[in-house]
Amino acid sequence: MHCVRKITEDLFYVGASDRRAPLFEAAHPIPDGVSYNNYVLLDDKTVLMDTADRSVADVFFQNVEQALGGRSLDYIVVQHMEPDHSASLSDALRRWPDAQVICSAKALTMIKQFTGVDLGSRARVVKEGDTLETGRHTLRFMMAAMVHWPEVMVTYDAADHTLFSADAFGHFGAADGKLFADEVDFFRDYLDEARRYYSNIVGKYGVPVQGLLKKAAALEIARVCPLHGFVWRRDIDKIVAKYDLWSRYQPEEKGVLIACASVYGNTMNAARAVMARLSEKGVKCALYDLSATHPSYVLAEAFKYSHLLLASPTYNNGVFVAMENLLHDIAAHTLQNRTVFMIQNGSWAPTSAAGMKSILEGLKGFTFAEPVLTLKSALAPQQEAEVDAFVNAICESVGGQA
Repeated sequence: MHCVRKITEDLFYVGASDRRAPLFEAAHPIPDGVSYNNYVLLDDKTVLMDTADRSVADVFFQNVEQALGGRSLDYIVVQHMEPDHSASLSDALRRWPDAQVICSAKALTMIKQFTGVDLGSRARVVKEGDTLETGRHTLRFMMAAMVHWPEVMVTYDAADHTLFSADAFGHFGAADGKLFADEVDFFRDYLDEARRYYSNIVGKYGVPVQGLLKKAAALEIARVCPLHGFVWRRDIDKIVAKYDLWSRYQPEEKGVLIACASVYGNTMNAARAVMARLSEKGVKCALYDLSATHPSYVLAEAFKYSHLLLASPTYNNGVFVAMENLLHDIAAHTLQNRTVFMIQNGSWAPTSAAGMKSILEGLKGFTFAEPVLTLKSALAPQQEAEVDAFVNAICESVGGQA
């Protein structure tokens, strides 16, 4: 018995989860694993939506065979060529030698690049609005370039109003037998990992995501089947609303992300003192030690909150490396529309604020607020009034109680 689950009378989930890999894309920690989703449609013709990562290939193929129930496979739809969704494509082509591949023109090029296989007549290249009749179902293909690779497309089943959304609406975390987002308390237990997935994997591509959301808004959608994470059949509007905010780089909450890099703890002590005063005044804030927390988590919080408080010592006449890594990550993902406050520390030449600003100042809609709180080695007792003024400036900017 394999982990095949029925979505509709003729649509089956055949994906698998990996809890052993420490990193996703060799970059992002996944302590709760990740799911690789695939779907089999049984109609007059049979359809497989994408293939799978090598780490789950054995289970994936067993699931597909069970769902097919002895039938042959007629079509493999390739929506996205990133290897976590295509590494087993070559094996699939050998298993089902009569299956035709449905893909975009750019995906066809990538198939040859990744596999060395020239599909020839086995490939059917589709463009925006093209359809595939499988019997009762009509699959319509919509291009979603740069969500988050250039070859990406999504697929809409007009018969059952199902959107196969490729990497959109995914999240980190293994499925472990659960399939639908309403089988868990998603917005309590999984939203943070959905945000972290979006911000780190798709976050740079807000404009293409907005384009995809506009296409989706014109459709009647009863369920969304992504390539990672749970299938959506309820509260679809709620996850779409989050994607709308994230892709417009609008914060979900008024509050302060406090990102702190500290060598010996003095900069962290100042950040904690500021956070304590902000909390007393009712300002929502979250503090992260950049030497202890992977930047993927902090980047996600930067997408969540309206304000950033960056605290860093001066290091080699610049910014401490843990902070520098985070700021380059924020810049690379083109975050927008945030207000930035800064704490700088330096025993003889505090210059880290200028260094932090120089990394982020090209980002659209970024405002660098005054004052900058400057430490000379450690927060001094005589700086009490200065700290109060700093906290009041943040409160006034956020809209809290000054």
